[in-house]
Amino acid sequence: MKEHKIIITGTMGAGKTTAIAAVSEVPPIVTDVTNNDRSVDKELTTVGFDYGVLTLDNGDRIRLFGTPGQERFRFVWSVIAKRALGLIILLDNSRPQPLADLSVYLDGFGDELKTMPCVVGVGRTETHPLPGVEDVAAALELRGYLFPVLPVDVRQRGDVVLLIDVLLSQLEADML
Repeated sequence: MKEHKIIITGTMGAGKTTAIAAVSEVPPIVTDVTNNDRSVDKELTTVGFDYGVLTLDNGDRIRLFGTPGQERFRFVWSVIAKRALGLIILLDNSRPQPLADLSVYLDGFGDELKTMPCVVGVGRTETHPLPGVEDVAAALELRGYLFPVLPVDVRQRGDVVLLIDVLLSQLEADML
């Protein structure tokens, strides 16, 4: 049995904690505190990291680490990313500037993304269809990245598992 580490990042409210809870076989460990940022209507926010575990059909275990979303905790991102297998970026399409949000995480994980596979999940597309996944893919391409982009409902286990599967498929393709 192998163990792998995957990072889930994105803005506060993008659904990192929810995504981990949707797939984790153990009760997720969360480091939430009362949110003092009144610009976001959210009671709690992560200040350390979230953690969960998912066992694959072959017995390998995925250890999922969710970063704090607020940019003021950016110093934590690189610590959490050490020895990670891949990165999932979650975008919240209900925010005013999802593509600008994407840039924050591309910049914040710039060193890691030189060698680490990544997939982008775009949430809340059912109520906020723009930018579409094609727009996100185009924004990535303008920055020199060719990452898969998928619509996602982080409350749905199948959607989160699909993000993980797509990330793992990139790793398998790189091994061939």
